[in-house]
Amino acid sequence: MSLLNTYRNNVFRKGRELSRLQENKAKKIKDISDIEKRIKSAQNSIRRTKSESTIRTKQQSIDRDSNKLSSEYKKLAALEKDIVSKSKQLASEESKLQIAERKEREKTLREDEKRQKDLQQRMEGFNKTLVNQERVQTQIQSDITELKRLPEKITILFMTSSPVDQQQLRPDEEAREIEGMIRKSDMRDSIDFVTKWAARPLDVLQAINEVNPTIVHFSGHGSEGNELVFQDNDGNTKLVSKEAIVQTIVSTSDDVRLVFFSSCFSSGQAKEIVKHIDAAVGMKVEIGDDTARIFAAYFYSAIGFGHSISRAFQQAKSSLMLEDISEEDIPELYLNSNIMGDEMILVQS
Repeated sequence: MSLLNTYRNNVFRKGRELSRLQENKAKKIKDISDIEKRIKSAQNSIRRTKSESTIRTKQQSIDRDSNKLSSEYKKLAALEKDIVSKSKQLASEESKLQIAERKEREKTLREDEKRQKDLQQRMEGFNKTLVNQERVQTQIQSDITELKRLPEKITILFMTSSPVDQQQLRPDEEAREIEGMIRKSDMRDSIDFVTKWAARPLDVLQAINEVNPTIVHFSGHGSEGNELVFQDNDGNTKLVSKEAIVQTIVSTSDDVRLVFFSSCFSSGQAKEIVKHIDAAVGMKVEIGDDTARIFAAYFYSAIGFGHSISRAFQQAKSSLMLEDISEEDIPELYLNSNIMGDEMILVQS
């Protein structure tokens, strides 16, 4: 075998070895992602359960996976070191090959030109492969990061109170229509809809602790003093200030991302709560039952189709206009200063 062919074989072999290392690195990254997902799932299970045995089991699983994750990261680091080393070896062999080719050109210019052209084509293809692999790996990592940010399932906690000494509302109709629209959406299996009826103030704490919701929806009366209307132990009106509602939600859960106030005069509550969470919907003035029902149903329908918060809000307003309900300007969407509504998506599509 000629020296030139030896160098060519070395370049091919080193390139193939480098490709295998890159493939192993991609597999290792996937293994790490799978372990991280298992850890996240176990952590979510711990937050959702009160069973000590389940917590112990899940914690043991987390400990095992954490140890394994540490080991996998070490293996990944070793692979990256091998890739750097193999790249240097490949570069060295390519350099030797170029020297041999220059000597070959002295024998015959025509053969050298053809060989150089073929080699250049192979090298370009090889470089494109490396670049494409890097792009694919970067995209995979970006997708993994985005998927980890979104939960596999969200929970909507629907709370309502209708004291006997207030005008009676029909929150059951609102809840039924919301649930019906969610069931018709693409991501219906990613949304749990939980209802709590005849709510008293302390029920808010209990319900959020039990459900750990992503969205809290209050349906009922509101006052011009930025208060929500609950009921006391006798079923009569019990007013709760916006400060109390905000403190309750902020102190009870870190997972609430949206609070929907389907009650009159609730803009004050919405403005205050978004200082602490991502988004809130509130009503500027009094709002009719039909308006509240249709607006909420189509808002959650859009969420269930994987749309952003801003898109869902605009579709809900459109639903009122299509029904010729002239209250589309009453609902208001409020966002935390760090949140872009067009980018805030709650369920995976």
